[in-house]
Amino acid sequence: MCGIAGWLGRKIDTDCSSEILRRLTHRGPDGKGEWMSGGVWFGHRRLAVLDLTPDGRQPMISASGRYVLTYNGEVYNYQELRGELEQAGVTFRGHSDTEVVLAACEYWGIELALARFEGMFAFSLYDTLEHVLWLARDPLGIKPLYYAARGNEFAFASELQALQPLPWLDDSIDSAALYAYFRYLCVPAPASILRGARKLPSGSLLRRDAEGIQIICYWDAEAHARAARKDPLQMSFAAAADELEVRLRRSVRLHMQSDVPYGAFLSGGVDSSTIVALMQAESARPVKTFSIGFTDISHDESRYARAVAEHLGTDHHELILDAEDVPALIPMVASFYDEPFADGSSIPTFLVSKFAREQVTVSLSGDGGDELFGGYPRYFWASRIEKWRNRLTRPGAKLTAGILKSVPNVFWDHVVNPLSGHRYGGATGLSDRIRRFSAYLGCPRERAYAMTMSAWPHPEELIGDVEGVLGADAVSYPDLNWAEEMMLVDQGNYLQDDILTKVDRASMAVSLEARVPLLTHSLVEWSWRVPLHFKLAEKGDQGKLLLKEVLYRHVPKELIERPKQGFGMPMAKWLRGPLRDWAESLLGASDLIAAGLNSAPVRKAWAEHLSGEDRLSRLWSVLMYLQWRQNWEKGRKACVA
Repeated sequence: MCGIAGWLGRKIDTDCSSEILRRLTHRGPDGKGEWMSGGVWFGHRRLAVLDLTPDGRQPMISASGRYVLTYNGEVYNYQELRGELEQAGVTFRGHSDTEVVLAACEYWGIELALARFEGMFAFSLYDTLEHVLWLARDPLGIKPLYYAARGNEFAFASELQALQPLPWLDDSIDSAALYAYFRYLCVPAPASILRGARKLPSGSLLRRDAEGIQIICYWDAEAHARAARKDPLQMSFAAAADELEVRLRRSVRLHMQSDVPYGAFLSGGVDSSTIVALMQAESARPVKTFSIGFTDISHDESRYARAVAEHLGTDHHELILDAEDVPALIPMVASFYDEPFADGSSIPTFLVSKFAREQVTVSLSGDGGDELFGGYPRYFWASRIEKWRNRLTRPGAKLTAGILKSVPNVFWDHVVNPLSGHRYGGATGLSDRIRRFSAYLGCPRERAYAMTMSAWPHPEELIGDVEGVLGADAVSYPDLNWAEEMMLVDQGNYLQDDILTKVDRASMAVSLEARVPLLTHSLVEWSWRVPLHFKLAEKGDQGKLLLKEVLYRHVPKELIERPKQGFGMPMAKWLRGPLRDWAESLLGASDLIAAGLNSAPVRKAWAEHLSGEDRLSRLWSVLMYLQWRQNWEKGRKACVA
């Protein structure tokens, strides 16, 4: 796991290259390397995980001297690939996966090599003979890769802030990206918040030569999903669970490869508990597990993690925090995200990463289980809502939606919820469910996902109209079952742009490598062959049925079954308390106008929030954008080429 950067064009100044690498130090504290030839420069920051010797250093030059690689990530099946290459006569000087990636690209060609790689990665390969630059990003977009181009200049880096010193970078705000951010709380690929920079899409390969830039899609999630739906599993539920466990065990085993200490995040939920259970089944000694909790029991899941850890016999480590100490961290955590990012769970993700890094360098995570196996309530509500829409007809559905929206949240949460017997809480409280349900009822299916996922349903209120749409606004799959459509949209958008971005930046801020065994592309492809009724219960609010079946072979059901709770903290409460002064310092009308925002809707939302209404998502998106602008301005330091 590392930080990479490069520049092609004019010969780069050493002060500039040093500044670029300095900005990536947190991604690779164990060393740095550079390679330069003419107008081509590669830089690398190393977090040593495999082959800690000098043989693993980068940038790495191939045995023939033709290719140069700067690489971030892990290819987990590298031992298998190495064996094939050795049989073909390829020799190796070290035992890193980096050397295998480089040899595979030279021997098979980069496109055929990518088809064989199973892992998370972002890398650049330069052909010194043909003068061709290649950039590649893993199929799920686990590892980030930004690039910028203007005229003959081209640069790339693991993080956007590393491109900031480029004297030719257009760092004006991309209005379409900002519009999408205020809807989804993150900036969706392939855009970046800057006009002059882009993200390489997941599953893509970029080629740059004298004739220009070409982007090739080598792994297409939609194509694999459609192909898999035509070839569903023809087996019983129990047999499917058997196969899933075999596949998960293999993935977990490969993800445990490391020359440094490793462990796992454990929240006590389905996904992390499954990963930890299989890690412990594959390990001869107790696996180190890490969780954090809060003195405020309403946002504390540590007791659930503790119970799972005790049952599995892991070497469990727990940190209980006073929630009142956390607000002071927020401006710092915001600085880890070099684009506006407003997922509030970034803060506990950073805290558990920092805690784990005290003992390990690698930590496995359960991210991806919801998107692959149907864990979000919107999935198992989809078919139910579709039936309601058909019964009510369009006018009746809109009328019902309007009535539901008019009822105050306090009625649902404090009157209906206690009487219902369900006691919906956490991230999916009853009022939140009603709001989403009414939104689904009241608009066309192709707009329902975007509207219900929106912090600001109409971002034009803030920034005016923009040209073009990004993220989930731009995609729909009406020929798929509605739940499957949302899962596919999530895999290509929410998972990549929010969840994986959050985990990457929060973990790499403390130089911790976070690995996600549920998100190999082969497992994603297989998950689409799983019948929907193996994922979602036909009645009741239950998802991830197949994944739970695997988990319950290792952990008693009663330790896991409870209402889904997000990995969050009481932000809404804090904005009225310890965070109020910080928020007020950013939300002044003149400050909003200077940031290009319409102040009226923001000030209105702020007043409503202070009076007791919940306007957290809207306000948090604005606050994180304003905080990002402050951080970006402080980081300005253009260097001279």
